Amino acid sequence: MSFTEIIIEINSKDLDTASAIANMVVPYGIYIEDYSNLETEAMEIAHINLIDEELLSKNREICLIHIYISPENNPLEAISYLKQRYDAVNIKYSLSTKNCKIEDYINNWKKYFKPVAIGDKLLVCPSWEKAEFNNENRTILQLDPGLAFGTGAHETTRMCLSLIEKYIKPGNSVLDIGCGSGILSVASLLLGANHATGVDIDKLAVKTAIENAIINNVSDRFTAICGNLTEKVSGNFDVVVANIVADVIIKLNHNIKDYMNKDTLYLMSGIINQYKNSVLSSLSKDFNVVEILSEKEWIAIAAKIKV
Repeated sequence: MSFTEIIIEINSKDLDTASAIANMVVPYGIYIEDYSNLETEAMEIAHINLIDEELLSKNREICLIHIYISPENNPLEAISYLKQRYDAVNIKYSLSTKNCKIEDYINNWKKYFKPVAIGDKLLVCPSWEKAEFNNENRTILQLDPGLAFGTGAHETTRMCLSLIEKYIKPGNSVLDIGCGSGILSVASLLLGANHATGVDIDKLAVKTAIENAIINNVSDRFTAICGNLTEKVSGNFDVVVANIVADVIIKLNHNIKDYMNKDTLYLMSGIINQYKNSVLSSLSKDFNVVEILSEKEWIAIAAKIKV
């Protein structure tokens, strides 16, 4: 089994946020090259002031984040997730890979993406496979994520799907912020929503979301917008979903009420445990928490506007 190495180059001032996002795509840690405080750390850790010339020549303003991902954990989805999340928080970066060209992922990773049952009603099935063993008569969501984030494999997406399944009502309108592959929008429509609007900053994700709506015969009820968060959104919705990252959700919470009805359900995911309290604090003024799900190091929150 050949691991893929993803290398992200960022400015050292963005390291804390960038590394937190990087930690979201792997369960076993990351390796960081940070030389911004080389002399100080060499003295504190090794108690020496003699440092190799090669290290001294490193650019102090640049950090490198190294991530190693096995094939079954889908390097393609990790790359898409990183790009979308860094763009969302305005972190400048360059991303490269070793061991496998990005083009090769499009077909190579497909052997690891199999039909998966989520919640009580959904079966997420690759568009190139048939759901032959649907003994529970689940609603089938055909999906080809291409180069966009969202297969249902990631904990954050699974928890969102479970909440959508539980709370969506016939006739609901849905706003899906950071829609990626469109999986949450399409699931909402298949489970009874009347219309869904998906927004993503990545043009490729928007294209993929549209294609997945077509595959599932719900394109007449789906609108895709290429934009940053809610900047191009208008109107009010019955369900708002934001499967992004904690920092962006906290930012979003300042004015997300402008896009809600009085009974709107607000679903948030992409939140790592250590940021749980910060997100809850940002909600406390305007929202009541309805439910919190947790899986591994992730949480998802359902909330409603305070009356």
